[in-house]
Amino acid sequence: MLAQFPPVTLPVMLLQDVQLFFRSWTCDPLRVGAIAPSGPALAAMMTGEVSAASSPVIELGPGTGVFTRALLERGVAEHDITLVEFGSDFVSLLERRFPQARVLQLDAAKLSPRHFSEQAAAGVIISGLPLLSMSPRKVMAILTGAFDCLRDGGSFYQFTYGARCPVRRPLLDRLGLKAVRVGRALANVPPATVYRITRRNPRKRVPR
Repeated sequence: MLAQFPPVTLPVMLLQDVQLFFRSWTCDPLRVGAIAPSGPALAAMMTGEVSAASSPVIELGPGTGVFTRALLERGVAEHDITLVEFGSDFVSLLERRFPQARVLQLDAAKLSPRHFSEQAAAGVIISGLPLLSMSPRKVMAILTGAFDCLRDGGSFYQFTYGARCPVRRPLLDRLGLKAVRVGRALANVPPATVYRITRRNPRKRVPR
């Protein structure tokens, strides 16, 4: 008779997530951008304006899936979520945790509508990417590809540990975008601020 092993408890899972994040951060701190996963307060704020009507949803840099779980709690179906992750360790973890979601191992700067040829344009993009550690050229590539995948009226949510929006005003102006501060998750460690980025003119596509 096979031995029955107890399921992995939440505290054990969280410890494993922290260990994976820290290991990935030590290998490539500029790409990972944090030494631990985001907390529930930040996840709630990042997804607070999302609902099933926002589907399909794209998540950039999902890591261990903290925001993904929050999306499911907001009513987004797992099969309506696409997770875009570059790190192979995180990709394997996400595929196990969210088997119905679509997981793409991809640099977010290379995202384009061709990756979604059989899928409707996304209503929301949730970004856990460390934009402050990236060059303006890379941030521009990420936003251009992301908004090419968003339907008119769609929103891009980004958090930052910095004092200002991680997408500077000149870049927003160049891309025809605007950023609105959604709120600050003080309970997160460290505290983080969430921004909603949208097109200024929904009918005008982001220029390349």
